Amino acid sequence: MGSSRTVRKLEVVSPVPADIDIANSIEPFHISEIAQELSIRPTHYDLYGKYKAKVLLSVLDELQGSGDGYYVVVGGITPTPLGEGKSTTTVGLCQALGAFLDKKVVTCLRQPSQGPTFGIKGGAAGGGYSQVIPMDEFNLHLTGDIHAITAANNLLAAAIDARIFHEATQSDKALFNRLCPPNKEGKRSFSDIMFRRLKKLGIDKTNPGALSPEEVRKFARLDIDPDSITWRRVMDVNDRFLRKITVGQGPEEKGMLRETGFDISVASEIMAVLALTTSLSDMRERLGKMVIGNSKAGEPITADDLGVGGALTVLMKDAIHPTLMQTLEGTPVLVHAGPFANIAHGNSSVVADMIAMKLVGPGGFVVTEAGFGADIGTEKFMNIKCRYSRLTPQCAVIVATVRALKMHGGGPEVAAGKPLDHAYLTENVSLVEAGCVNLARHISNTKAYGVNVVVAINMFSSDTDAELNAVKKAALAAGAFDAVICTHHAHGGKGAVNLGIAVQKACENMTQPLRFLYPLDISIKEKIEAIARSYGASGVEYSQQAEKQIEMYGWQGFSNLPICMAKTQYSFSDNTSAKGAPSGFILPVRDVRASIGAGFIYPLVGTMSTMPGLPTRPCFFDIDLDTSTGKVIGLS
Repeated sequence: MGSSRTVRKLEVVSPVPADIDIANSIEPFHISEIAQELSIRPTHYDLYGKYKAKVLLSVLDELQGSGDGYYVVVGGITPTPLGEGKSTTTVGLCQALGAFLDKKVVTCLRQPSQGPTFGIKGGAAGGGYSQVIPMDEFNLHLTGDIHAITAANNLLAAAIDARIFHEATQSDKALFNRLCPPNKEGKRSFSDIMFRRLKKLGIDKTNPGALSPEEVRKFARLDIDPDSITWRRVMDVNDRFLRKITVGQGPEEKGMLRETGFDISVASEIMAVLALTTSLSDMRERLGKMVIGNSKAGEPITADDLGVGGALTVLMKDAIHPTLMQTLEGTPVLVHAGPFANIAHGNSSVVADMIAMKLVGPGGFVVTEAGFGADIGTEKFMNIKCRYSRLTPQCAVIVATVRALKMHGGGPEVAAGKPLDHAYLTENVSLVEAGCVNLARHISNTKAYGVNVVVAINMFSSDTDAELNAVKKAALAAGAFDAVICTHHAHGGKGAVNLGIAVQKACENMTQPLRFLYPLDISIKEKIEAIARSYGASGVEYSQQAEKQIEMYGWQGFSNLPICMAKTQYSFSDNTSAKGAPSGFILPVRDVRASIGAGFIYPLVGTMSTMPGLPTRPCFFDIDLDTSTGKVIGLS
């Protein structure tokens, strides 16, 4: 691939310009050229303008029987609020493999949320000379997947409240007549979704007119317990004032007041379904199985019980296809599903990885990114995503920086929007060495899955040779396969060539089977506690609400699902100020929820919120449009 016509030679300058200025300075290849390099026929993709295309799942039918490439996941150490360049490393590694090491490679990234883009962290297209372009399109609407998720999620929320309202205001017979109206011949006909409801109730009748009054009541009334509803509305911006709201205040809804709230769109179970599904039929089944709460008798109520599963699938039918883009150096990227490994599972989609593995073929590389530190993003990649995809990674990259390790060694607070303390700009080897306990635990935890670990040390201009060598030494002592100093932010793929070589060797020397952290046939609590021990916890404390939910999910038959912990990304513990590698703490689980359609149980640890808030000075202060050129400016 290194000699292909879609490889672009970068002319780098120093100091490195702003990300958006670099992105705007380069004209991307037409996306059809990127597709042609991957041997994707025009019948297997739909163009979305000149620089984006949806790759259709039908490409898998054509590639069935083809061999897979090497599978690499990129995680990180526990980050600072500034981020340590994990997306940048993912892109830089792929640029090195494709443009300099002549390997067939596909980068699989998550679609950024507008929450961080306009909030505290900025976009997630990479940075410097290791980016996905067009940067503005990548970080904003892209091809509308998150908007589709938002629409589908909120349709389900509206269906829940509407059903409660109509059941409260109508008789059994009136409800039945409206749910199953007679046709022109006066006969009633059920749709497929109605038969799903009858089958669940154990009613074996094909003639709707033959239902007894008791069967009519059972069919027509879900009897949703409003206090049990876990489904919330979503929007894709940070808005702390929507974390808790009251609905049902209109005069027509008198007596139906209910407390609920908003989550950020990427935390929706529908996003998790999109990320973990393997086909359109699988997505339809998963969407229909999503549990929104319970009946007053304690039975789980699903989207299909509400009759809305099919409509949700219609809203999501285009979103299931990954979006093809490119890096600055012309290597291909598949963008699909969303971020937030702290409150979701935080990985790009299974279908994107499945397609990419077939496109690169044996000897090629698929590099996918897991969100935040390896304690949450990589853990969920292994225990949730790999269980459903049945794909086995050969190498895990852990991204580290001297800056973050100094913080973990006891350095001053690092905060977005504030200048870095002098301690981070001058040499302090002992502070770095003290912080390497964080890196060592991430290496140990990741090696336990049976994969080779390569540490990518992202170099900043203030880092000294002594500090960088201290990180490398600590990484190798902790069992890393290799540790490599990288400059891809400043030099593009050229600055990650040694990382690419190390990753290739790690993949070629992978000999062990993938090992999960826990089996699925143990209890929900045992699985939670296995993950907590990997954090360094000595035990777990469950709130009364968490105990109640765990007992209920066990009774409902959901105890065999994997666990998706909602936990802060800034510490192994629930305490964001506990840096390094804390141990012996008690992990507090305040609530436990279920994403049955996606296929996991998710405990909420400590004060973790599923709707972030905006900082005092959000990123949107700097974002504008140059009206003379039509170019976006200030995006970071």
